[in-house]
Order: sequence, then C-alpha cells, then structure tokens
Amino acid sequence: MINRRSAIRLAGAGTLSAVAGQQLVARAGTAELPQGLALGRGGHGAHTGAGMRTVRPADAGSRPALEKFTLPLPLLRTAKPVTTSGGQDVYLSSIREVTAEVFPGHRVPVYGYFGSWVPPVIRARSGRRTVVIQRNETTVPVSVHLHGGVNRDVFDGQMSRPVRPGGVFSYVYENDQPAAALWLHDHTHHTDAENVYRGMSSPYLLSSPEEDALGLPSGEFEVPLVLRDGDFGSDGGLVFTMDDTEHRSTVLVNGTPWPRMDVKRRKYRFRVINSSAMRFFVLGLSDGTPMTQIGSDASLLEAPVTAPVVVVSPGERADLVVDFSQWATGTEVDVVNYIGPGPMEDVGQVMRFRVGANAPDDSVVPDRLTTLPAVPAATVKRAFTLESSEPGVSPMYGSINGRSFDMSRVDTTVRFGTTEEWTVTNANPTIPHNFHCHLAHMRVVDRSTGPAAPNELGLKDTVQIFPGESIRVRLTFDRYRGVYPYHCHMLDHGAMGMMAQLKVV
Repeated sequence: MINRRSAIRLAGAGTLSAVAGQQLVARAGTAELPQGLALGRGGHGAHTGAGMRTVRPADAGSRPALEKFTLPLPLLRTAKPVTTSGGQDVYLSSIREVTAEVFPGHRVPVYGYFGSWVPPVIRARSGRRTVVIQRNETTVPVSVHLHGGVNRDVFDGQMSRPVRPGGVFSYVYENDQPAAALWLHDHTHHTDAENVYRGMSSPYLLSSPEEDALGLPSGEFEVPLVLRDGDFGSDGGLVFTMDDTEHRSTVLVNGTPWPRMDVKRRKYRFRVINSSAMRFFVLGLSDGTPMTQIGSDASLLEAPVTAPVVVVSPGERADLVVDFSQWATGTEVDVVNYIGPGPMEDVGQVMRFRVGANAPDDSVVPDRLTTLPAVPAATVKRAFTLESSEPGVSPMYGSINGRSFDMSRVDTTVRFGTTEEWTVTNANPTIPHNFHCHLAHMRVVDRSTGPAAPNELGLKDTVQIFPGESIRVRLTFDRYRGVYPYHCHMLDHGAMGMMAQLKVV
C-alpha cells in the first residue's frame, strides 16, 4: 500500500530516471510507487507585476500560518455569456490585477481572468462557437491561449499578437473537437510563466451530446479541481523566482491552500487541471484506494483506467471518478502528492475529502466511453531534442534542437493534410520536461522505456518526458494553415527558450 512513509522516502530519493518516470505514468494495478523520485530545481529570475513581489526576499517561504484542510474548497461558478444568439455564445472577460485573500486576513495583489483570482468555468458545447472578448486591464501585455483548443492561429494566443494594456481582443473558438477539459492561460512571450503563476488561467469545459449520453456524474457532482503551487512571503503575497520549483511549496486547489471538500456517499467526477508553471503532481488517495480515470487532455479514453496514482505534468488534465460510497460517513480521505521537490509535509498534501451522508446516485461509468480514430500512418518523421541548463549552470537557457526560441523564425514547415511522427527526446540527465503542441492533437505511439500507458491512449496535447527518455507521437495537420508554437509546458523552461514554431502550408 502507498503510505506516508513511502512518500517521504520517495521525496528524498534523488533525481527521477526515465525508467522510474515511465513506471509512474499511471499504470493500472500498480501497488507500489517506484523508488528514486524527485522533480525540479532551484534558480533565479524576476520581473513584471505592478505591486507584486518579484525578487525573492528574506521572508519568502515564511507564509502566514494556516492549519491545512480548514478552508473550504471554492466550487467554481459557471460563467454567464453576455449573448447566446446566432449559433454562438459570447463572454466578456476582464483581465486585471485584483486583490485576494489567499491566506485569510492578508489581502494581496494577484491577476485574474473575469476579474477574479477564482475565475468561473466556461462551459462550451462541441460544434457550437464560443467567443471570449478579453479586455486587458493590467499594465502588462497579455495573450490568451485556449490550451487543447483547435483554432485558427489568429485566435490561438500567439506571442506575436499580444493584447496591449487597455486593449481588447475577441477570441473565436469553433469547438469543432471532442468533449474535453481545456483551459485558458496566458501565452505572452517571456512573461507567460509569471503571468500564469500569478493567476492568468481559467477552466474551459467542452461537452457534447455523446458525452451527455454516457450517464457520468454531472451537475454538482462534476467538480473542476485546478491545481497550482506558490511561494509566499510573510504578508501572504506571491513571490516569483524563475525556475524555482523547490520554494513553491504551498499547494493551491481552485486558488485555496490545502482546502477541504465535504462530499456525499456517491460518485463524483473531478476535472483535474494542472495549471502550475513547473510542478508535476503524482496524485493518489491517502489510503491507496485506486481512482478511475476516464479522460486525459483532449478526449475521453476509450475505456476507463483504474490506478492508485495519476501523474499530471504542467498543462495536463486528468478526468477522474471517485466513488465515495465505499467509505463510511465521517471518514476523511486526503488527496496526496507522492513527489517533491519541497517539504513533504507541504507539497505531499493537496486537499481533504470529508465523507457525509448517503445520496441518490444513478450515474455510471460505462465500460466503453468513446471510439477514437485509429492512429494514422506517418508520411514524415522528425526528431526533436529538449534541453535546458542543469542546476548551478549560468546563464539559464532552454532549447529545442540546440536553438533557443526566436519569434521571427519558423523552425518546422508542415504540409497541410499530412500525418507526421515526431520523436521527442529529453537530453537532460536530471530534469524532467514535457512537450505541448498547439493545433494538432498527439497520439502516443510508445516511449523509449516501454509502451504507452493506458491513460496516454486518448487524444493528447501535452506529454511527459522524463530525463534521458524519448517519446514517439503522431500528429495530423488537417485543420488550419498558419504558424503555431510547440514547446515545453514547464512554462519557466519555455520562457527560457525551450520553444519553437511550425508553419502549416
């Protein structure tokens, strides 16, 4: 059984190997986690954010006192469109600096979409257009990316098309893709890591009639859980230091540190989004009870996958079902994180469920969830190598195929309508990366360390790549022409240059 003792052992066991990483990728039926796990590293950096802490002061990390699992989990409200005519839903979002009590009694500046640190959820429908009018009320440029969305490049949140302070831009999303948990986040060149860290993100749940017909938990029993982490000073304010995972040891769920959720004895569907800039989460329940994963990034899985741990790297999503009827009323079950870096008593704890009374439950998890197209044959094969500076190396850098990002450069030209096979390699010996491609969803073929895990077999837009490991994916470029980025979605790494651009012609 996975327990606190094994978690502490894992957190202090050193760097993460590719083999250990592959063992971690949510394998069904695994009773124990592999040894030798620890992610991330320290670093230095700073900038932007009017009124916000940007240089790590002496009191950083000395956050205000807070007993874990005392604050209630905020349940995210549903955004209301300003118009719903003409076959589309139109939303108005103000991106602004606001104040929030992340820690009770300490009002501090943060960023927020829809003018809120705890933003609402946009609930869109497959096949029905969504328009989000984003008004930039901050003092910094912004660019909004619908992560996992398949959209024209002008609406993709391009670094070359920032919305200047005081500006307004209407992003048009056709939603011509399967049901999935997507999310909006900043993608401004060089500053997206900090902007997302400070709050520029919000969920975007795309549903469809096919998904509705499955009978999955819904309504109040479908709950978005947006994960992130932070480094806080004694005044309760966020402190941003580039490439510093170790000190971001406060775990936030829906903007709240280590919250508690009261649940009924029935099934719940949790839409987990890792919106942190750098942190991997290896999620499990504190008593080792397996969870059921029904979806990943950009689609449902074809069949449910049951496993005691689910790994989500920055940008990835996991669609999970937990049946609380298997616990007695009054039981407390924690969501734990089995991996560092940071103090295990902090980063190893995520949130707590407190099981309440019985409740009617006619929801089901079918044995068959969807049918995905066969993975197509590839006509073009390419290789990409990700690399960043190792700990202690200065200056910090990131690269793809030895080149740092240049917004004026097209690195890869792709012919419209073709399927390509990409082998993406993590050249670092100690640092994990992941890989995100805009526009085209990925189908995982295999890894250098073994076959794809069962929960990687849906449509993916972000994949984990552990140190020394390679992954093979196939992508079909048959939707739009234009210029789109691909990059490490550990956002600090992307800001350090681990990004490139493709052009579909």
